[in-house]
Amino acid sequence: MLAKDLISDVVPALRTSDSGLKALSYMDIFRISHLPIVNNTEFLGLISDKDIYDLNMAEEPIGNHTLSLTRPYVVFNQHIYEVILLAAKLELTLIPVLDERNNYLGVITQIDLLKQFAELASVKQPGAIIVIELNSNDYSLSQIAQIIEGNDAKILSIYVSSPCDSTKLDVTIKINRNDLSSIMQTFNRYNYLIKASYMENDSLSNLLDDRYEMFMRYLSV
Repeated sequence: MLAKDLISDVVPALRTSDSGLKALSYMDIFRISHLPIVNNTEFLGLISDKDIYDLNMAEEPIGNHTLSLTRPYVVFNQHIYEVILLAAKLELTLIPVLDERNNYLGVITQIDLLKQFAELASVKQPGAIIVIELNSNDYSLSQIAQIIEGNDAKILSIYVSSPCDSTKLDVTIKINRNDLSSIMQTFNRYNYLIKASYMENDSLSNLLDDRYEMFMRYLSV
């Protein structure tokens, strides 16, 4: 998924002749805190709601004020991960998109980014989630996939994170099955540390209840 595929067709750009009050009105309508200022196809920069509140006379055209505008943007063929990185790093509610000649094409909103990331992470698809912890040197995607597929399941999404100042990795895996019991047993057999698991319909709770009842029956024999 590239930046050009995420451009919003509803969020307008500001002109220097627009007032700060008009900008605040747009921000309220679209639930954003930033708007691009554009001169024809030239991207001049982003203005924030804080910038506008700092103006002495917000009803005047923006161009009448001295502004220190930031110019964050992505190019149309950059990957969505790069867009997310820039938005998170600068805490932006939208990201301007330019073409290869630096002409303004539009913006990507934070909401659209979130929706698309949900699609990439298979959030809407049914299934369970398992989080395993391991040393960074022990990470093997092929072995993890082999364990899951060996239990007649498929990986829907997987991502790796590392806590600060740690050599450990947290591997979060979305799987196309609700019952993780056999997969968890196999991970344990291969000495993986299962940090957390989340199953739909309380299947993990039901599994533990069943095992408890079997254990109690065993003790009463």
